[in-house]
Amino acid sequence: MSETRPRVLLVEDTPPLARVYQEYLRFEDIDLETVDCGEDALAAIERQEPDAILLDLRLPDMDGLDILRWIRERNLSSEVVIITAHGSVSTAVEAMRDGAYDFLVKPFSNDRLTVTLMNAIERRSLRRLVDDMTPKRHGAFAGFVGSSLVMQDIYRLIERAAPSTASVFVTGESGTGKELCAEAIHALSPRAKKRLVAINCAAIPYNLLESEIFGHVKGAFTGAVANRVGAAAMADGGTLFLDEICDMAPDLQAKLLRFVQTGLFQPVGSSEPLTVDVRFVCATNRDPPAEIEAGRFRADLYYRLHVIPIHLPPLRQREEDVIEIAEHLLSGISRAEERSFRGFDADARAHLREYSWPGNVRELENVVRNVVVLNDGGIATADMLPVGMNADMLPVPANDPVKIRTSEGTTRPLHDIERDAIQAALDACDGHVPRAAALLQISPSTIYRKMQGWGEDSAVS
Repeated sequence: MSETRPRVLLVEDTPPLARVYQEYLRFEDIDLETVDCGEDALAAIERQEPDAILLDLRLPDMDGLDILRWIRERNLSSEVVIITAHGSVSTAVEAMRDGAYDFLVKPFSNDRLTVTLMNAIERRSLRRLVDDMTPKRHGAFAGFVGSSLVMQDIYRLIERAAPSTASVFVTGESGTGKELCAEAIHALSPRAKKRLVAINCAAIPYNLLESEIFGHVKGAFTGAVANRVGAAAMADGGTLFLDEICDMAPDLQAKLLRFVQTGLFQPVGSSEPLTVDVRFVCATNRDPPAEIEAGRFRADLYYRLHVIPIHLPPLRQREEDVIEIAEHLLSGISRAEERSFRGFDADARAHLREYSWPGNVRELENVVRNVVVLNDGGIATADMLPVGMNADMLPVPANDPVKIRTSEGTTRPLHDIERDAIQAALDACDGHVPRAAALLQISPSTIYRKMQGWGEDSAVS
């Protein structure tokens, strides 16, 4: 067989239909292999990964969806086209959610099969081309884990910002990795051989924060029994990271502004100014413009520091990274706790993907640690996940609807309100599920799962 021709695997257990499909594809420039059961399909895929798979859902020894999930769990790049005589929207939604490229309902025409298959092969080819042209991150970058497109943009921004001396202002929810971002900027900068000194402005009492940043001299205040070097001096030649800067008191903000403008500062109790060369990286989980509007943060300080803005996305907007991060954490925590976990099963992966992660990566780390510490085994299952996390994703029972009171004083089932919100978002986005999910701040797979539960009167656009 020629190695340059696309390889297609046909999985069909009905011999007459298999011969029909073979005849349909006889004149296409492909290498076609046909098998009639799931076991042979798995063996063929392991022997040589196909470019595309035509997969019948009803097989004598297993469900085709199980094969599809097996393919995706192993991160294989084969494009899968589902074939079934039992066509329904719920089946289509489930197959697409599990990574199928397209869905064919028997009977279908020669043209429908060939066009769908060739489009799948072309998509595989384009993905391979993009992979070849995209700088390889190997799933990690300067301490970050995740290769989603949104994080690739963050990595490139960090790489461009790191070599300069410009101040960087990092925003993002708690647990998104703002300190990790500061460490990456420092590590990739010419200042990497000097120190990165981090100060959490929210964790240090107000009356001590000035001393922590600028230092103090002996006798400056009660308890100052010796001179103390502050973070500003320790970071000379390196990077000063001010975390949660919006929590800094206004009068200290004025002193910081002078330091940022001139490079000069005075230790508490000293009349002698000192000069240092530091690069500023600041971070906050607040909304700086709102803090300025409320009078809690100085606008002139903000605009001095806000030279290169970096906004770290919440984990719920990095859906494809969740499993990658979880498995990275599982491996490390398992080693530390002397456990033998190797990965997550399909149900656990689905729960991890669909959970909203309000605590972001920090919460994910706690969940994984909970699984490892309280359980043992090779594969982490859904029932090992914390009870609260599982309960958050349980559907509302149809015979016991949760109701809320509207402004008109009436009550409606919560699942009806949820459905209306999803449908409104889909209508606003012309049926485009990923865009609707972004509007609702949930994952696309959550919408697919909800639509599957609604039944066949729903439609995916």
